[in-house]
Amino acid sequence: MSKKLNIGLFGFGVVGQGLYDIIKTKNLNLEIKKIAIKNPEKKRSLPAEIFTTDRDEILNNPEINTIVELINDTEAAFEIVSRALSTGKNVVSASKKMIATYLDELIELQNKYGTSLLYEGSVCGSIPIIRNLEEYYDNELLHSISGIFNGSSNYVLSKGFLENLDYDTALLQAQELGFAETDPTSDVGGFDAKYKLIIAAAHAYGVIVKPEDVINIGIQNLAASDLQYAREKGLKIKLVPVAKELDDRHVAMFVLPKFVNQDEFLYNVEYEYNGVTVQAAFADQQFFFGKGAGGHPTGSAVLSDIAALRYNYAYEYKKAKSKKDLHFTNNIELNVYLRYEDDDLLEALQFEHIHERYYSDSYKFIIGKINLQNLIDNQQRIFDQRAFIAFADQLTGVSLATARKEAAEVF
Repeated sequence: MSKKLNIGLFGFGVVGQGLYDIIKTKNLNLEIKKIAIKNPEKKRSLPAEIFTTDRDEILNNPEINTIVELINDTEAAFEIVSRALSTGKNVVSASKKMIATYLDELIELQNKYGTSLLYEGSVCGSIPIIRNLEEYYDNELLHSISGIFNGSSNYVLSKGFLENLDYDTALLQAQELGFAETDPTSDVGGFDAKYKLIIAAAHAYGVIVKPEDVINIGIQNLAASDLQYAREKGLKIKLVPVAKELDDRHVAMFVLPKFVNQDEFLYNVEYEYNGVTVQAAFADQQFFFGKGAGGHPTGSAVLSDIAALRYNYAYEYKKAKSKKDLHFTNNIELNVYLRYEDDDLLEALQFEHIHERYYSDSYKFIIGKINLQNLIDNQQRIFDQRAFIAFADQLTGVSLATARKEAAEVF
């Protein structure tokens, strides 16, 4: 028989409300005892006595054995989660930035205190990718994980490609519908997708990487000429995070706009939907598709984690424990499309193996191979010059840089 969960809920925004809506339709062995909120003046749909602005009222309550954390403040979320784990309370969280930033510390706390932290809702909303990576693929060699991890940026790209809206108009519509924040940088800049990628890669490869070490270039510089080029080639542009095992010692991760063709699953993932492609050695290619945001889709993932805690479920981080010789690297070569104006930028990026090149008074682009580290070194320059860059792996994909292949490795 499952144990009863007495829940302390932090946050009652879109996801918190969605979670509550789902729970009240179920006959589960759990009860929300108290909800911590930031603004006591805001009108709520529940009786006032269930709410509190004092986190200690929940964290110090011995009757509450489970914490559900759904707030937007990274540092506050980490304090809440770490205190809960260290005092014997299990936790469910959907805070992808907090988890990606503090994953090492969170794993250590779980090991030290014998508590469990689950976070399916932090990656791709309703898509059950973390549990699948943790359980289904636990003994599988994964060649790559990639996909559309952010519904806001995908909505903007779909509006531009399918409806010919310019970037600013499409973004405004996404904001009006609640898909994008007033400050959309995390979404369209690729930060949100990066946090999710780091979490997924920890379960896929056992490699835990700090967010600042992984490059993310977004879609803010997208122009009509880039979409027109994609149409002429029968391609679409998507913002795609990629984690790829290069050999038995190296894994690479990055977030870039990407040209996708009609043979790829991601080609038909539109608007606020997410999709995850897993390329495995034995299971081959598998695809997960679903809504990546919203109160009820994400709330369903949070509830799945809560339900699993009734049976004492915990992540085992199997690949982190078994694969000690796999390391993250940015020293890779990949094929990219660059639309630019300043020839000095082209020189700084040091393209090699150029496959296609075009220039006129109004539009210049180049497609060729580049070392990812050169992108990292010139990332701000690319953004400031309004250049647009996209991953074009239809040519030769991504591989370790030649210098790295020839050099002796020292770790």
